[in-house]
Amino acid sequence: MARPIWTGILSFGLASVPVALYTATDSHTIHFHQLQRGTSDRIRNKRVNERTGKEVELDDIVKGFDTGEEYVLVEPKELDEIAPGRSKSLEVSGFVDLDRVDPIFFDKTYYLGPKGREYTKVYSLLGQALTASNRAGIATFVMRGREYLVAVKAEKGLLALHTLHWADEIRDPHKEIPDLPKTAGQASAAS
Repeated sequence: MARPIWTGILSFGLASVPVALYTATDSHTIHFHQLQRGTSDRIRNKRVNERTGKEVELDDIVKGFDTGEEYVLVEPKELDEIAPGRSKSLEVSGFVDLDRVDPIFFDKTYYLGPKGREYTKVYSLLGQALTASNRAGIATFVMRGREYLVAVKAEKGLLALHTLHWADEIRDPHKEIPDLPKTAGQASAAS
């Protein structure tokens, strides 16, 4: 039996239901270790100062953002202070017609289950309503220190939660791929 990776309250309007979030997919990626040829000894990476070549202790490492001219340094404590806290609820802020969501926005899928038998009726009613209306609930929540935009939709008798890409994360293919043919709308806009 799978263990939930997040638990909280799914709320929509005046109704709410305690839910648990489960991973919906397994990765079959093979992971290799680096070994020294002929010895099968594992290779370890060290943190080394790029300029001096000397090893650096973990306590002496900070993160920095390159502005192009200099680095803005950020201490681990500062990152902890600004990190979003774990969400205790998944509040649906609106509903969207599934036919209007471009598949490129979907990222990862999770299963949502009721957190106890006593909540199956409300859970089931929400699933039936989403199926009948062909809609998904849109929400944001924080999991593992990151805020996610999500769609909650009914699929095959259960609720699925799909993490979504934010609009600014979607690349314009006409800026990324050279030599694409122009569409009729682009040709008339260029003239």
